[in-house]
Amino acid sequence: MEKIIEEKKQGTTIKPIQKSGNTRKLYIESYGCQMNFSDSEIVASILSKEGFNTTSSLEDADLVLVNTCSIREKAELTVRKRLEKFNAVKKTRPHMKVGVLGCMAERLKSQLLEEEKIVDMVVGPDAYKDLPNLVKEVDDGRNAVNVILSKEETYGDIAPVRLNSNGVTAFVSITRGCDNMCTFCVVPFTRGRERSRDPQSIVEEVNDLWNRGFKEITLLGQNVDSYLWYGGGLKKDFKDSTEIQKATAVNFSQLLAMVAEAQPKLRIRFSTSNPQDMTMDVIETMAHYNNICNYIHLPVQSGSDRILKAMNRLHTRDEYFKLIDNIRKIIPDCAISQDIITGFPTETEQDHQDTLSLMDYVKYDFGFMFAYSERPGTMAARKFEDDIPHEIKKRRLSEIIEKQLAHSLYRTQLHIGKIEEVLIEGVSKKSDTQWRGRNSQNTVVVFPKENYKVGDFVMVQIDSCTSATLIGTALDYSENN
Repeated sequence: MEKIIEEKKQGTTIKPIQKSGNTRKLYIESYGCQMNFSDSEIVASILSKEGFNTTSSLEDADLVLVNTCSIREKAELTVRKRLEKFNAVKKTRPHMKVGVLGCMAERLKSQLLEEEKIVDMVVGPDAYKDLPNLVKEVDDGRNAVNVILSKEETYGDIAPVRLNSNGVTAFVSITRGCDNMCTFCVVPFTRGRERSRDPQSIVEEVNDLWNRGFKEITLLGQNVDSYLWYGGGLKKDFKDSTEIQKATAVNFSQLLAMVAEAQPKLRIRFSTSNPQDMTMDVIETMAHYNNICNYIHLPVQSGSDRILKAMNRLHTRDEYFKLIDNIRKIIPDCAISQDIITGFPTETEQDHQDTLSLMDYVKYDFGFMFAYSERPGTMAARKFEDDIPHEIKKRRLSEIIEKQLAHSLYRTQLHIGKIEEVLIEGVSKKSDTQWRGRNSQNTVVVFPKENYKVGDFVMVQIDSCTSATLIGTALDYSENN
């Protein structure tokens, strides 16, 4: 759950990208967090060199891939229904091949390929470079599988195809895998141990994005604060590195500074942070550079120390409060968002009240809230009975959401009367006479179009708000243009 899952993006297909000379068509659907959507861009880049152009029409596809997530049961059920749909289309297009990518592929490889026989190819998140060979296998009529987790692979040498981009914002992956064995999470088992990309390859990708007209990037990883480059390899092996490697290692705060200095007018965000790994130097680096946005996604999962321990979250409630206090002290206008799981095994009413009181202390700007869903293969599934009745989970989740809506309104109201820089990302979803963008705190801002265009940085006076949106009037271009 250490990743933001945006419901409206689930099942998004890639936009058609044409390359002269390519004769086959690739269709990809993506589910889960932004890491999966980013991986789909890597897959499209690899297969573009193998003769595939992307298509948004399932019925035209020669190869259909679904990039999957194992975070929640709902995602797996949705993917299974989609696989049934793909197989129905296969009856009219017998040459069409179907493959499963990502976390669900790694977890359910034998079931999908051998027992249910609903796919031709199963590819784990570290095996995308093997796709050309796997495609040849299925073209020859054989099933193909590669779910080997790598100690080295970061895809740092592949320039992703920006498939679903607005041309203004982009995601840049900096780490893969995770070492934090939260008992509810499948990520360490489906994406492997943590390893970081070469900082130079990250800076080169950022420079390329700027040169292509992008105005904002988000550094992406399961746990960005744990970023550590010392020449390659797993983070857990850093203790065995040479003295030179240790002396020249680059941590996350140093990477942030490198990226901020490389392109001073480029907005920089990052996600996701883990409370146990976020250090003061990261917060201080954010405060030092104007182009690093004042926004931190800081999942807490629960406000109860007892539940945090059962989740193997390596921080306490008080330690989380101290981190929040430090952020507020150093960056007073920093927005903070959360992930919260309610109904974790053994959660009592007091544990639930502890979560609500923690929310009252922090007053998050927004959040991502879920009822606990047992994931096979996790420590929680092996160790605990999923003993909280559905109706109790539903009621507790409703109370958490209600409180978050009140806090979101409180936070947006604090912006009224201020003049804030907004990056225009597109047309408002409710009116084609208004632009939609975000301020530094990641809050959506809408305002009349006038003569501005997508990609402009505009100074906007905030006049009113809802719990999720700021409404304002454009005053002038910002100095970033």
